[in-house]
Amino acid sequence: MKRTFIKDVADYDGKEVEIRGWLYNKRSSGKIQFLIFRDGTGYIQGVLVKNEVKDEYFELFDELSLETSVIVRGMIHKDKRAIGGYEMSVTYLEIVGQSVDYPITKKEHGVSFLMANRHLWIRSKRQAAILRIRAEVINASRDFLNNHDFTLVDAPIFTPAACEGTTTLFEVDYFGEKAYLSQSGQLYNEATAMALGNVYCFGPAFRAEKSKTRRHMTEFWQVEPEMAYADINDAMNVTEEMLRYIVSRVLEKRKEDLKILERDIAPLEKCSNPFNRITYTEAVKIINDSGTEFKWGEDFGAPHEEIIATHFDVPTFVYKYPAAVKAFYMKRDTEDDKLALGFDLLAPEGYGEIVGGGQREENYDTLVNRIEEFKLPLEAFKWYLDLRKYGSVPHAGFGLGIERTVRWICKLHHIRETAAFPRTLERIYP
Repeated sequence: MKRTFIKDVADYDGKEVEIRGWLYNKRSSGKIQFLIFRDGTGYIQGVLVKNEVKDEYFELFDELSLETSVIVRGMIHKDKRAIGGYEMSVTYLEIVGQSVDYPITKKEHGVSFLMANRHLWIRSKRQAAILRIRAEVINASRDFLNNHDFTLVDAPIFTPAACEGTTTLFEVDYFGEKAYLSQSGQLYNEATAMALGNVYCFGPAFRAEKSKTRRHMTEFWQVEPEMAYADINDAMNVTEEMLRYIVSRVLEKRKEDLKILERDIAPLEKCSNPFNRITYTEAVKIINDSGTEFKWGEDFGAPHEEIIATHFDVPTFVYKYPAAVKAFYMKRDTEDDKLALGFDLLAPEGYGEIVGGGQREENYDTLVNRIEEFKLPLEAFKWYLDLRKYGSVPHAGFGLGIERTVRWICKLHHIRETAAFPRTLERIYP
């Protein structure tokens, strides 16, 4: 018999199907046994009635423990009381792989225990829902860019120099030479944008930040578009349109997962409204007006972003930061050289930055000065400077952090739940 996925059982009302999955839960009332199965796409309750099913299947009940893998067949029928609205009258049951003393039970477990057993914890209903939403965020971002004529060009993971700064680099030995794990694909995106126009890369980034906050990981994933003949306003416009599309896709396709998470979707639905745009100077005023003292010229920390992000009920752009707190490649404001044409997009509900971007410096001499000003090795950026020697144009782009976006959409307390196997300051196992 052909395999049927639980998510599709509504198409088989009144028909017999075969499901391959795992036992999620079970209970018995004597002559009637109730088994809940999962297969990664959903959950369904199977019912075994004594005298209506072979004794060999009915007697398997005692052997079925949590997470035992099974193949089960039966008739599908609608039942509003059942999980997912459908139930299966079991006619065949086969144990594929026994599960003995499954360590994660219904009792409360500490975070350390759950993270050490992350390879099993992801089987739980809540964690699986988060991972499906993550997949939707990734697919939606790629679909948006593909449908808007952006070309995917993968950026390298090994790099010879820093992108965001030298203090957070993971250094590796590259056949006797120093190399670093990529902090961002942006610099390479700028090169491919000069070849292909509008491009993007999607992949992991690595930051050796000794941070234990709820929103930092040492390995995270980004989607990073870059556009030739574009400025900061173009980058903010595409960011807004893309995030709006991502949220609408999650609301449309991952309704059941959001219900599992008990996520209030009203704040997400507000993303159909225009996003706010405020300058760094205006953001500083909001922070100080809230009663928190903040000096102009400093970079925002998580508490400051939280104040700003709580002040508005839709995502908010903060732009024109002090140049001193932005990367060397950021173009300066022609009206005020102390300001950089960069932006961050802060998610509402206090979640803070999920996107960072801006306009890049396209002038050769100016960029040389910036590299020297930041005390970076000029030789390592020779290829990057070539982009300003051979047909330079204004260009801009941004990076959307997958984990931070998922954390906000799912309204999670900690970012560690947004990745199947998160890497943090104190966690590299499993």
